[in-house]
Amino acid sequence: MKLATFTHEKTTRIGVVVDEEICDLGSLSAMPVDMIQLLNAGPEAMADIRRKAPQARRIPIAQVHLESPVLRPRKFLGLGGSYESHLKETSHLMARPTHQTWFNKQVTCVNGPYDPIELPRISSTLDYEGELAFIIGRRGRHVRAAQAMEMIAGFTICNDVSVREWQLRAMTHTLGKSFDTHGPLGPWMVTPDEIGDPHDLLLQTWVNNELRQSARTSELIFTVGQMIEELSTVFTLEPGDILSTGSPAGVGGAQKPPVYLKVGDVVRVAVSGIGHIENRVVPEAL
Repeated sequence: MKLATFTHEKTTRIGVVVDEEICDLGSLSAMPVDMIQLLNAGPEAMADIRRKAPQARRIPIAQVHLESPVLRPRKFLGLGGSYESHLKETSHLMARPTHQTWFNKQVTCVNGPYDPIELPRISSTLDYEGELAFIIGRRGRHVRAAQAMEMIAGFTICNDVSVREWQLRAMTHTLGKSFDTHGPLGPWMVTPDEIGDPHDLLLQTWVNNELRQSARTSELIFTVGQMIEELSTVFTLEPGDILSTGSPAGVGGAQKPPVYLKVGDVVRVAVSGIGHIENRVVPEAL
């Protein structure tokens, strides 16, 4: 099942994507109106949606504005150095990790799957990182890797947009990862039953139709289960939390010389089984 957050006729709500249409859950009585509300309601609510979605009013996708699947997650975390190929191209900056290295993307950076991303006035070192992300579906602490998939509501696509100059100011990376508009997500959340093995997906990134990144998620150094086990050892994971799994080789900052994004560039990130997101670079709004 593909679940989307969308805006239509000035109202934002959630729906089920079927082919080129959205089953508008807002047209049914007693249905959740946003993704976190749905996830907080538990597996019974998800099963209820599967049963009732065919009865909902259908709207062509072309007539709606797709938003990030989760508009304001409680947490938005990214994993650094998680692909062997990316470690090789950035070996002058980082060594192969013995432990997972997570950073915060402040939730105000969350952006829609087809909305523009801003080139900051303060820096020209704007870069892309195409990634597979997943959305937590239930509260959990001390979750073992073997049970981790039970925690996942679905998978989505992330462009972990980065301002390299600011990223390198501190080991936490948070400032360089958190500029407004620098967290495009979507185009929807795909439930695990439709994804199959999340460690065997094709991830690709294009800039202006030039293929820059192409890798399979089988190259991830850490599994999705290991990621959940690591984080839940420290803090409680909650419904709607977004965890982005890292990026393979091919980022602009690793090219020689670096090739950073400029106004007018279009970045497209696709993951098999999910779809694609696409964002145009614009000047920072005044």
